[in-house]
Amino acid sequence: MRMTALLHPTYFPNVAHMAIMLQSESINFEYCDTYGKQTYRNRCCIMGANGLLQLNIPVIHTQKNRQLYRNVAVTHAEKWQLKHLKSLETAYRKSPFFEYYIDDLKPLFTKEVSHLYEFNMDCLKVIFECLQLPLSFSFTKSFDQNQGQVSDARTLVFCKKEVNQFFENYIQVFNDKHGFVGNLSVLDLLFNEGPNTINYLKSQNVNLR
Repeated sequence: MRMTALLHPTYFPNVAHMAIMLQSESINFEYCDTYGKQTYRNRCCIMGANGLLQLNIPVIHTQKNRQLYRNVAVTHAEKWQLKHLKSLETAYRKSPFFEYYIDDLKPLFTKEVSHLYEFNMDCLKVIFECLQLPLSFSFTKSFDQNQGQVSDARTLVFCKKEVNQFFENYIQVFNDKHGFVGNLSVLDLLFNEGPNTINYLKSQNVNLR
């Protein structure tokens, strides 16, 4: 039975996150949690010529109290948007569908970004637009460890969380050097598989246990 998926918005979500979203009846994003380190909230993973590469969004940490995720501000001291765009161009310019999608993505790397949560939602909306899929979602109104009759996928936000899943192989740019690496950012799948991204995501069986 298809259920509502409960997730954290992440930076260009990985395959597991996206598969859960596409296979669910509806999407409910956690809006009331506190921000934690070592999560995909402010990072995504792609594959470059030298191996796995993390793209990190630098954020402003407060010293007094734990802040809500939705209030976390982004710092631009490192010019991270330009660096991320250049990293994507270097990693994927030879991929089959890079030229097809990059113009839709570029505005995300030039726009003014103030808060992480809002920016992650903007990134997700663009991904769904690239896939020509509608994006309908709701937000939680309070934080609850046990959300009832939902598919709780919030644990996927942790970078060290092992996903008990064998991801089906697809051709990646650096297959010959590094072999297949699963569960990268959806950008890796999009640039390599294009429209077939939808079929791929719908066919993956992500085990949340």
